[in-house]
Amino acid sequence: MEGIEAVAEAATVPAGAVQRPPAEVRHADELRLLAETDAGPRPPGWVLSLPAARRFIVGDPGAGISRKFVGDPSLIDRALVSLATSRGLMLVGEPGTAKSLLSELLAAAVSGVSTLTIQGGAATTEDQIKYSWNYALLVAEGPSTRSLVRAPLLRGMAEGRVVRFEEITRCPLEVQDSLLSPLSDRVLAVPELTGPDAMVFARDGFNVIATANTRDRGVNEMSAALKRRFNFETVFPIPDLQTELALVEAEAAALLRRSGVTAPPRRDVLEVLVTTFRELRTGRTARGDSMDRLTAVMSTAEAVSVAHAVGLRGWFLRGEPGTAADLVACLAGTAAKDSPEDLAKLRRYLEQQATWRGGEQWRALHAARHQLPG
Repeated sequence: MEGIEAVAEAATVPAGAVQRPPAEVRHADELRLLAETDAGPRPPGWVLSLPAARRFIVGDPGAGISRKFVGDPSLIDRALVSLATSRGLMLVGEPGTAKSLLSELLAAAVSGVSTLTIQGGAATTEDQIKYSWNYALLVAEGPSTRSLVRAPLLRGMAEGRVVRFEEITRCPLEVQDSLLSPLSDRVLAVPELTGPDAMVFARDGFNVIATANTRDRGVNEMSAALKRRFNFETVFPIPDLQTELALVEAEAAALLRRSGVTAPPRRDVLEVLVTTFRELRTGRTARGDSMDRLTAVMSTAEAVSVAHAVGLRGWFLRGEPGTAADLVACLAGTAAKDSPEDLAKLRRYLEQQATWRGGEQWRALHAARHQLPG
């Protein structure tokens, strides 16, 4: 019952008080329903069985469970099995392929809590991963459990929860390798303490989900020793246009509602947006012509952000849902992130590839090409 109580406790956080509540709050009713009706065997320390956790992520319309991740269901099966073993789970892929979302959903399904998160970066230290100290208490009382400040890894081990490590390869190698002992021996030493408090042993349910972008390869490559302690799974971009379009429409509509926009995004505008992103991402048009690929990340997540911006621009400036002309203005900030040449490639796309297509929005896209800066 401990896992169900954790879900119920998380659900008491008012969803409207924050911009993006964690998965266990957004989907608290579904987690509670699955936990109450789950008759399957559960791995030690898990909130749900593997089949119930899978249904939470991939959806079960008959039971009122929404689909939350668009991708290969077999990936979810492999990920859940990995988390039930003594090896961690490493999710790798291009930026914007929903690796962080998947890790959040997996943690919520396994532990009922997804907020034990470490954000990797050049400035990440072992203190932010393991533990630090309340220095006022440390000076007054010396090292003790009262002065110990528990970071996500120590908490996850002590409570038997899944810990998420985002963008692990952005961290220095010596920081990454702080996971070696917790993942292999399932123990974390606190040498400043004495007696039984000096060793924290992982409880059932503890594991680590890490994410890494393939574009970050070579920044801080993982050691061979750490790689051996993870099962690697690749998260691929959505291969199907209609599936990606439906996802962008649903996510953009939700963001626009939270932003105070009452008009839903236009389907014909979103179709132009998603088609443009896919072609600039792959370097090939719908009719098979080769074209310049952008070096910038033209991911589904970026498409959702642009769709959100188009809707905001149309609604708050003119009181309408937004058009393909707004799309041109919003695309510039996405395309020009990595290389100034990307803006020229985008301009050539609007001049050459938007002319032969039919439809009002494609014509509007071509006509608004002059809105690109430079």
